[in-house]
Amino acid sequence: MAHVIAVIPARYASQRLPAKPLVDLLGKPMIQRVYEQVRLASLPSQIVVATDDERISDVVRKFGGDVVMTSPDIKSGSDRVAAVAQEVPGDIYVNVQGDEPLIAPEMIDQAIRVVLDDSEAEVGTLVRKIESLEELRNPGVVKVVFGVDRSALYFSRSEIPFVRDASDRSQWLSQSTFYKHIGIYVFRREFLLKYATMPESNLERSEKLEQLRILENGHNIKVGITQYDSVPIDTRDDVVRVIGMLRSNR
Repeated sequence: MAHVIAVIPARYASQRLPAKPLVDLLGKPMIQRVYEQVRLASLPSQIVVATDDERISDVVRKFGGDVVMTSPDIKSGSDRVAAVAQEVPGDIYVNVQGDEPLIAPEMIDQAIRVVLDDSEAEVGTLVRKIESLEELRNPGVVKVVFGVDRSALYFSRSEIPFVRDASDRSQWLSQSTFYKHIGIYVFRREFLLKYATMPESNLERSEKLEQLRILENGHNIKVGITQYDSVPIDTRDDVVRVIGMLRSNR
């Protein structure tokens, strides 16, 4: 059985929400909430928080989590996961976003299965069908198109595919199927270490999407379709929303 390591990247600095991993969510810091959700997944063999700050490290150790300190100069979450792979041996590494305290454990297992079930898959991720025009038009919701073999063709903040024959964009959802990208990545170790040596790509720089570095360098990302959704925290309004959801789940 493959040794699967779930890595939660956790940077202290954040432009929109400073000290985001330590934001209090009903008595627990966000990083602890994420860690506890990952622990409920069945396929990871190990969970590691990858951080650049001792304040986060201290909090994680206090609730009994494992930590690897990484450079504050690392730009993307997947690059931070690669830094962990250089220190912690494993076969498959899962990049679980540190700002999704409500992530379903089932989503983590689904993403891992994309790679476990396909020996040719170097990278796996998840997508979910878009069901509202609000999501489709929101540049914060990353859209993805993929082929019949479920290899991603492109990711974009724009609406893709373009529905040429629709008279206006309000008809798009009735004339085509759109998918949002769920930002969880599963890497085989060999490719993850290779990925970290690739320079930031033009498309990645333009769209601010790290996964485009993989496609632009000629590699595939396999997608799995999930029925679960994610609720990332980027702003104070998101914090209020998630706290409300946590209260309703009690």
